Amino acid sequence: MTPTSSPSEQLSVDAILKDCLTWAVMSAETALGFFRQGTAVDFKADLSPVTLADQTVEKELKAAINAKYPDHGIFGEETGIEGGDKDCLWVIDPIDGTRSFISGNPLFGMLIAFLSKGRLQAGAISMPALNEVYCGGVGVPATCNGNPIRVSGQRNLDEAVIYINEGEKLLADHPRATARLLQAGQTRRFGYDCYPHALLAAGHVDAVIDYDLKPYDFLAVSAVVEAAGGVVSDWQGKPLTLESDGAVVSAASPELHAALLKLMNS
Repeated sequence: MTPTSSPSEQLSVDAILKDCLTWAVMSAETALGFFRQGTAVDFKADLSPVTLADQTVEKELKAAINAKYPDHGIFGEETGIEGGDKDCLWVIDPIDGTRSFISGNPLFGMLIAFLSKGRLQAGAISMPALNEVYCGGVGVPATCNGNPIRVSGQRNLDEAVIYINEGEKLLADHPRATARLLQAGQTRRFGYDCYPHALLAAGHVDAVIDYDLKPYDFLAVSAVVEAAGGVVSDWQGKPLTLESDGAVVSAASPELHAALLKLMNS
């Protein structure tokens, strides 16, 4: 790649997403080389699993970003923040859903987001085993494999299809809110990681409640869902930033989003 040192103001969202797509294809090939191959698993201090696949994909992504944008910062799940004081910051999760990955479940992803001066500009959700890449950014409509996607626009909570991510953590930490959530909507499904948010962006489901996430978990999905016409915030209705607490509400309309916030905070 030819090194680029353009300031963030000159780096268009289209250009960012083109890079995201290129790197998604690269990382998918690497991740699939380890998938269902008996890859050894280690556990970090917080007991979350990590594999050679996580480490290899992150190393490759960082090398690609540094080669093209040597003046940009990178925040990776496995290696932390490097250049966090830079105006431009890439935020990456090499294997979103390592527990899925190590158990042979194809619903693991790769997430990459781009921030300019702390503002989220674009993101991509790559699903290597499904051969799907969801992209979207500020002023650029969301796509899946290059085809336009859009949220359902569902406004009525009683008719909504809802995904509840990290259900066991929600039950342990917020039992009353979870009990209310389990009575809401027309259909509910338990899930994990990024794919429910991708399904929301594509109009297949209407809302996702998520919990205990890190910036590399929620920034990319937020960019895609919002580009698809959805609404994403923390549980207090505030926009997601690097400092957000990791409790997330994603919805297909402002009305449904407001109803879910009320339900979770009653």
